[in-house]
Amino acid sequence: MRAQPFRERRSGFTIVEVVMAMFVLLIGMTSILGLLSFGAALSRTAQLRGEASYAVEAIIADLEETMFPLEVDADGNELAGEPVDVVDRPVPGRPGLVYSARAYADPAGPAMEGGPLLYRVDVEISWSTQGAKRSRTFKTLLLREVPFGERLRRKFVQTD
Repeated sequence: MRAQPFRERRSGFTIVEVVMAMFVLLIGMTSILGLLSFGAALSRTAQLRGEASYAVEAIIADLEETMFPLEVDADGNELAGEPVDVVDRPVPGRPGLVYSARAYADPAGPAMEGGPLLYRVDVEISWSTQGAKRSRTFKTLLLREVPFGERLRRKFVQTD
């Protein structure tokens, strides 16, 4: 009988296996990086929308306080006057944003002494970015009234 020659087995990876592993790793890393950039874009969009909603809330609060001047009628009663137009007023607490607003009487709305009670207000917000002026518009409804806090401020602060 003849003896079989001893064969030494080599352990390790072939070049094909190494290339396939690198390809799978590349696909995995690409998909993970894609998800990270998608998440960052969603986060930025949410941040910008949150800032926009804060700016709109500040504008509405400012309009509620200043849109209708406080007038005194012949009997000495304090009434909210006709709305005044707002042109390029800075947004409170938001540097770089300005807004303009114009109020129109709502013909279907209820009326009170001296005119309509409900007004549709068209608001345009403007800002500059990358050398270009940008703007957005929105509409809201406001009651013709002067809030109690604003009445007190006008009575005590402006008369001094």
